[in-house]
Amino acid sequence: MTLQHRPHGVEHPYAASADQRTPVLPVAGERVRLGVVVDGPAGAPRCEWQDASGAVQVLDLAPAGPSADAAALAGGEGHLAEAQAAQLADEGGWAVTTGPLAAGRHRYRFVAGDEATAWFDVNVATWAPHGGRLLVGGREDHPRLVPGSVRWLRDDDGVHRVRFALRLEPSEHVVGFGERFDALDQRGRTPDAVVFEQYKAQGEHRRTYLPMPFAHVVGGDGWGFHVRTTRRTWYDVGATEPDLLVVEATLGGAEREQLDVAVYEGDPATVLTAFGDEVGRAEELPDWVLRLWASGNEWHTQEIVTQRMDTHRDLDIPVGVVVVEAWSDELGITEFGGARWAVHADGSPRRAEDFTFPADGPWPDPAGWVADMHERGIKVVLWQIPLLKTDETIARDDTPWRPDQTGQVLADGAALERDGHVVREADGTAYRNRGWWFPRALMPDLSTPEGRAVWTEYRRYLVEDLDVDGFKTDGGEHAWGHDLRYADGRRGDEANNLNPVHFARAFGDLLRSCGKPPVTFSRAGFTGTQAHGIVWAGDEDSTWAAFEHSITAGLSASACGIVYWGWDLAGFSGPVPEPELYLRATAAATFMPVMQYHSEFHHHRPPLRDRTPWNVARTHDDPEVVDVFRRYAHLRERLVPYLAEQARVAIAASRPLMRAMFVDHPRDERYWAFPHQFQLGDDLLVHPVTRPGVERWGTALPEGAWVDVWSGETVTGGGVVEREVPRDVVPVWCRAEAWPRWRAVFRP
Repeated sequence: MTLQHRPHGVEHPYAASADQRTPVLPVAGERVRLGVVVDGPAGAPRCEWQDASGAVQVLDLAPAGPSADAAALAGGEGHLAEAQAAQLADEGGWAVTTGPLAAGRHRYRFVAGDEATAWFDVNVATWAPHGGRLLVGGREDHPRLVPGSVRWLRDDDGVHRVRFALRLEPSEHVVGFGERFDALDQRGRTPDAVVFEQYKAQGEHRRTYLPMPFAHVVGGDGWGFHVRTTRRTWYDVGATEPDLLVVEATLGGAEREQLDVAVYEGDPATVLTAFGDEVGRAEELPDWVLRLWASGNEWHTQEIVTQRMDTHRDLDIPVGVVVVEAWSDELGITEFGGARWAVHADGSPRRAEDFTFPADGPWPDPAGWVADMHERGIKVVLWQIPLLKTDETIARDDTPWRPDQTGQVLADGAALERDGHVVREADGTAYRNRGWWFPRALMPDLSTPEGRAVWTEYRRYLVEDLDVDGFKTDGGEHAWGHDLRYADGRRGDEANNLNPVHFARAFGDLLRSCGKPPVTFSRAGFTGTQAHGIVWAGDEDSTWAAFEHSITAGLSASACGIVYWGWDLAGFSGPVPEPELYLRATAAATFMPVMQYHSEFHHHRPPLRDRTPWNVARTHDDPEVVDVFRRYAHLRERLVPYLAEQARVAIAASRPLMRAMFVDHPRDERYWAFPHQFQLGDDLLVHPVTRPGVERWGTALPEGAWVDVWSGETVTGGGVVEREVPRDVVPVWCRAEAWPRWRAVFRP
């Protein structure tokens, strides 16, 4: 029999595991829930509690029962849904809740039969007026800082958090905090900033892969702020007190701490310029990234991917990029499926000449296939995640991995550990992923240039020898643990949020070193992601609600300096979307920075769930889907020069390419009632239809003359203009003075 209790638990940022103390750092007056997992036969465990005065009492525990946190994560369709919910299962869990705790140091342990855990300390903290130095805009008395609002959470060991309030005027709206799915205006909400893999329903759960401790405050004088930290932060944006924006930030635990908060004064473009000057801004990418991207998680052989591209050609649907996720195993993700090679027992990188590819294998000629794609004008992007399966997961009975694959990934993992290029626990052992996707996988340490170079050297041959054009840098949210250790000297609480930034940077550097532009395609990120490639919105269902949330995500990410952004149009998970949703999403995506379709892994079970236009048409017996998609794909090709031009403008002038209306009209209240309409560069205004069964759709047009690009009709702005919206039409308006250059684009 064993008893397991970890005060911090698995360190899931939003849920408690069965063996956890909650809260980990209690405040005087709070009750604490103590959880323990019992493995093996025993009677009910008990908790021996010693309070700050030295008095000891015995607390009886009760079976924990089903986890509400696990239940919240369960549900929905998708091949990862069960894995997500199972992570927090409470099997063998027991728990007890204390009474209100006094400040000071307490101790406790768990006992069952003849077994007992070690004693655990819990240091109960208090909020105090002193504990460090808070600088807002370089001052301790900034006029936007509410006097007397600064409090420091401290215990006998040090200072762990700071809390303070900034003033909000009644007319002000707050936009930012990274990529946000739930609402463009975060006023009245309580976002936080921690990188997290929320598998679907990000809008409902109000969680994000790509947070940032930065926001615009618009509608009043115009300003913005950046909490200069990589640790977790929380925000109460007028939710509790309507005129206060309360910020709480994790600190390092020293006797005295300091936190700096930048304040940028001015309109949104000025604020974004100042933020970009500080954290980095986008690098211009080649025009081909602005063409249609095609992808399917079950495109796992050379034959299948070629067939999909053949169909694009035969149906005259232009495509510029193919993303191949299932090109490799899911162990090390360094070799094409079916490849043969002699294992490098020392864990050294492979080159193209090390491999042979059987003619009857899934990828008989990767180099020839990439060359064929290039002859067709199609670029090739391969999938990556920053994990290595070196645990028992490689021996699953349902996974037909060959000895050279398993042997190689074990050798590579051993080399990474030996040379100090893995993230480590506080005790020096290698960290194993605590998340629900690729559980217990080894995680490379990408915090240093050396670590990034070692990790990407295994993939160098893909670029140098096979001529691959970019990488889908998926994942990046897998570091859970406040006390993890990184080679750059940081602990987990300070470094975990930076993992996805380092990940994208690593592959961008690899591509540059091979003479290629740094095309990476990431879903996770943090402050600094602006400078590293493309972002897409991550995993989402094919629903109308997800459609709206994805647009919100794009607008909020753009407001934080992300220039190249896209999403899986009409969602990637669940049954094939109905034609109306698919065509509405296609029309909207045509006018976004990156246009992509993608579909989730479905165990190769029929019916096929590809999001190709012809599969949507076939599934729903609606051949018009192909015709409409073809028309928009050709329009997208004609839009590429404009998108490239406006991307340069966005980078140089900090006026987003996909631009929420508040950027150019910060004091116009009308636009907050139309949160999903946006400007695409300087000339076009787009208002996606995000509701089913709609026949007419209203758009709030700015002052001046505007041309309906589909009818050529000129209208006067300054109010709401409605037009009919059959399912193949998205309202797009062009500034009248720019219409001469656009007439041929929309009426070729």
